Amino acid sequence: MSSNNATSNVVSVDEQAFEKQNEAEVDEDGFEVVDETPEFNATVQMEVQAKVDANHPDGMVDTSDEHIYGATLEQEERILGREEELERISARATFGTQDGREKRSRVVAATRNEKRRTMFQKRAASVDVWADPERADPREELSQEQLAAVNTQAMRLSEKLDGWSRAAIGRRLGEVIAGGKDMMSAVVSVFEELQTAPGQVVPIGKLEDVNRKEVRIEGRVETLWEPSHPSIAQVGLIADGSGQTRVTVWKASDAPLIDEGEQVRIDGAARNWYEGRVSLAVTGWSCLTFPERGRWWE
Repeated sequence: MSSNNATSNVVSVDEQAFEKQNEAEVDEDGFEVVDETPEFNATVQMEVQAKVDANHPDGMVDTSDEHIYGATLEQEERILGREEELERISARATFGTQDGREKRSRVVAATRNEKRRTMFQKRAASVDVWADPERADPREELSQEQLAAVNTQAMRLSEKLDGWSRAAIGRRLGEVIAGGKDMMSAVVSVFEELQTAPGQVVPIGKLEDVNRKEVRIEGRVETLWEPSHPSIAQVGLIADGSGQTRVTVWKASDAPLIDEGEQVRIDGAARNWYEGRVSLAVTGWSCLTFPERGRWWE
């Protein structure tokens, strides 16, 4: 049996606002106090619907340890990222046998590089017979007396040539002697060859014998004079024990200024010809170092 006195617990937002309007407060002058930001509470129906939505299987997010109802965006992204990582691991395990795959790949790459290097050396052997990787060490073709002389000269040259080992010098001497030169000529030619090799400090007096564009030299600045062109920062003479040459420092190189009488080392100096003689230019690719700068104790 229903009763007409039964009331519903459902109260709409509009009704709440109306009720609050009837219960409005008045100030001491009798004027109504207006609340610009009224507070609204959820209705019973809205609370029930929220519980239903939160407990629905589609609204539940499962983690490793617990269930999270109404997961945040950060939680969803973390779970999706973990699922994608598991898919990648599964895919890597699916394509063939993965045990030692990276190691085998390195071995294959190294083998191919070795084959290419061997092919290049065999082509180079058409110009230099000693470039052939299948040819034995040239010192094996020397007599006992020649080998002893090669070892002695290699030890002596290694003290004069920075950056060259005794073994490398000895092998090069063996190649030249096995090619038919006598010991004295071989020592002179090998010394001049290695002295002007790339990466070595080339004596200024040997610059004309170098067949490459850029060189490394070291010497003392003898004199500087007024540049003949606005694009030139400095110009002068630099010398060592073997000779001297003209050096031009271009403004575009942005190189530090040099002073007369100081020691300077130039890496990547461009080799040019000026009035029939070899000269050097400091460009943007050059690097200047001053071994004596900063030595306050002297």
